[in-house]
Amino acid sequence: MARKLGSLPRVRDLDLNDLRVFVRVIDLGGFAAAARELGVPTSTVSRTIARLEASTGTRLLHRTPRSMHATGEGRAIYASVSEAVGTLERAAQALEPATKQPKGLLRVTAPTDIGSWWLADVAVAFGERHPLVQIELALTNRAVNLTGEGFDVAVRAALRLADSSLIAKKLGDVEHALYASPRYIERHGAPSSPGDLADHRCIVFRGKDLAKTWRLEGNKETVEVFVRARMGGDDFSYVRAAVLAGGGIALMPRLVCAKDEAAGRLVRVLPAFASKGAGLYVLYPSAAHVPARVTAFRDFVAAAFG
Repeated sequence: MARKLGSLPRVRDLDLNDLRVFVRVIDLGGFAAAARELGVPTSTVSRTIARLEASTGTRLLHRTPRSMHATGEGRAIYASVSEAVGTLERAAQALEPATKQPKGLLRVTAPTDIGSWWLADVAVAFGERHPLVQIELALTNRAVNLTGEGFDVAVRAALRLADSSLIAKKLGDVEHALYASPRYIERHGAPSSPGDLADHRCIVFRGKDLAKTWRLEGNKETVEVFVRARMGGDDFSYVRAAVLAGGGIALMPRLVCAKDEAAGRLVRVLPAFASKGAGLYVLYPSAAHVPARVTAFRDFVAAAFG
């Protein structure tokens, strides 16, 4: 028989670790989010809640395939223990060694081009440094809701960030440069000055009606070049592929083109000129306790970009 609210179980009858998991499930709004923060499988969280419900003799959570919310008894227990659990966690964290090893599943989202041509290498190197961390990388150009979709970290390129509850660390600005393929240069030559770009086949990123003004800085001057392109796209992966195919000259992030330039597949034209692009940021949800795997990844990405 379920206990009434007035006859909750004595604290000594309950496991403090089970209570900690229960509090994290309520705070984060679900089993999967709590499992990611705690670095354990979702099934472990589910078994913990079931064990706690058996100890209290009452259902603490209503669960459906699409939602989860606390019962009256669950809210009562949460109100009684959440502050104490937080105090115990802070005390334990203060006693942990500074070299606490990152572990658990790390879910990361990033733009398609940056993820494919730069972040993949960084993720592999991070995994070798921290073998207890499993990395899941979701590549998309849309703005992902980190907390709503269960991500730990986002890497984003933006001119400015909208106000939010996320913690943002700016890695720096992404520099853009002009690139062409050896095939294109062999057929059409290379421009000797920014003004020559008007006579070349150009490929633009997100240019309205295939038109774009490129702002180039170099030789102690700033030049604005209006380009009427023959083709364009809304993804740098496509723009890069078109340039590699000999389609023309494009202004692209050096971060995306570094491997191709080193291998000779792309050639930088007008190398004295460059363009300042968007800022590159690492974002993660604001929380009282940021998991070690998140802070380790943040610092690792910052070092790699630098």
